[in-house]
Amino acid sequence: MSEQTTAASDPPWEPPLAGEEAAHLLGALDRQRATFRWKADGLDAVGLAVRVGASALTLGGLLKHLAVVEEEISTWRLAGQRPGEPFEEGAHDSSFTSAAGDEPEQLYRWYDDAVVRSRERFAAALADDGLDQRVHLGRPELTVSLRRLLFDLLEEYGRHTGHADLLREAVDGRVGEDPPPDWRVAW
Repeated sequence: MSEQTTAASDPPWEPPLAGEEAAHLLGALDRQRATFRWKADGLDAVGLAVRVGASALTLGGLLKHLAVVEEEISTWRLAGQRPGEPFEEGAHDSSFTSAAGDEPEQLYRWYDDAVVRSRERFAAALADDGLDQRVHLGRPELTVSLRRLLFDLLEEYGRHTGHADLLREAVDGRVGEDPPPDWRVAW
């Protein structure tokens, strides 16, 4: 097992300063997850429904969408298994807009629980066969490496964390690249 190093003062979502490829990839993903969650943190229904310009995108919609994405990628695409409710077929397409009818506590719980499950599934998959293993991608005739699947998830977070930056600034002026070092995420 290779040495993984982080500075003692680094927050738990900081990627390692040195280590193996999987640790760097998962660390970068956790940094995006934490930054996104911090951008959406502590808002009521009004704050989660704020829009910018002509876009219908909201932080509530992003919370629900990324919960669906975490479930879809860590079940269907990783192992060919169907995600459970409320993440069944069609949830991906409607997640942005259907969040308007959901309570903030439910949106936060769906997201936080989906991240916990996804992290566990990816850790188990990596322990079994590493980044080069082939995964289903939801279609038996199309397989890719676990590495590709994780990079796809990281790309999804990069896109939506940028959206969350703009939305949160519109809600109450919160700005910043990373959460403050003393902020803690549920997972």
